[in-house]
Amino acid sequence: MLNTKNLIITIENVPSYWVFQYYLNLDEELTGQDVKIKSIFNPSERTPSMCLYVDNALNPDGSKSNQYVYKDFSTGKFGNKINLVMHLLNISFPNAVDKIIDDYNKSDAKGSSNKPFKVQNRWKVDFVKERSWNQQDAKFWLQFNIGATLLDKYNVRALEYYNLVLENDSSVETQKITNNNIYGYFTKDGDVFKIYRPFSRKHKFFKVKSYLQGLDQLEYKNPYLVICSSLKDAMCLKSMGYNVDVISPDSENTVIKPYIIENLKLKYQKVISLFDNDTAGATAIEKYHQLYGINGFALPLSKDISDAMKEHGFNKVHSELKPLLKKAIYGK
Repeated sequence: MLNTKNLIITIENVPSYWVFQYYLNLDEELTGQDVKIKSIFNPSERTPSMCLYVDNALNPDGSKSNQYVYKDFSTGKFGNKINLVMHLLNISFPNAVDKIIDDYNKSDAKGSSNKPFKVQNRWKVDFVKERSWNQQDAKFWLQFNIGATLLDKYNVRALEYYNLVLENDSSVETQKITNNNIYGYFTKDGDVFKIYRPFSRKHKFFKVKSYLQGLDQLEYKNPYLVICSSLKDAMCLKSMGYNVDVISPDSENTVIKPYIIENLKLKYQKVISLFDNDTAGATAIEKYHQLYGINGFALPLSKDISDAMKEHGFNKVHSELKPLLKKAIYGK
């Protein structure tokens, strides 16, 4: 007979770390640390790209939620413990909630919400040192048809180095990152929001804070707006001389907020999307279409438009891109 004395009946009482450990069959316990695993949704993946980490978003009472969430960069899937089970088992939200509660009540972990849990501190950018542009920088950016004028317009600057700090309870660790081809993406106020190291195998981007790339540069003089997958793609598209403006969220997995989209729709005749030619890009295109009725497409020549420019050149990209833009804008 099932003992109902200590039954959990609400999803809030099921620890998020238990959900991820149980349904992903993790080898290690989650106690607040970041974890990267191979995508559970993409069995063919070779390099782990599914990140599990603690979300420090605030609750209505001002406290931190301290809930594990996930972001799978190979498929574009992301979310909390309920979203994980929905995606994993292909079931609805209510069914996922019921499934989690039922499995938790049957498990030996019931009542483990008092387990010691310490959110892992993360490295933060403490200082960036800018430098002058050089020929090596020009060689890198010009292969994407991006020159000094566009880099200056979008506040992309060359860095000599940047410092990282990690604050622990009783100590502070520091790292100085220096190399060729390090670039900082800055806000209009001069604050760095992202660092780009194109030749780094593991850490190409270091996100300092969320920022809607390209929004500050909009002049609302062109009739069309294109949402791109990255700032580099946005600048590449802008360099081609079409009568479009461009913006880019932090990543394809970051959906621009509704009030921003609705405001932009009032300022442009048409808003469309241009994302990567992969699973994550296809997911983002579909998501923007479902949420906002925005038509979108991917350029099939390469993974993204900037790679296509590098690999095929301006004329080939223009001949393939122009009819796709027209179809997305005019629907034919």
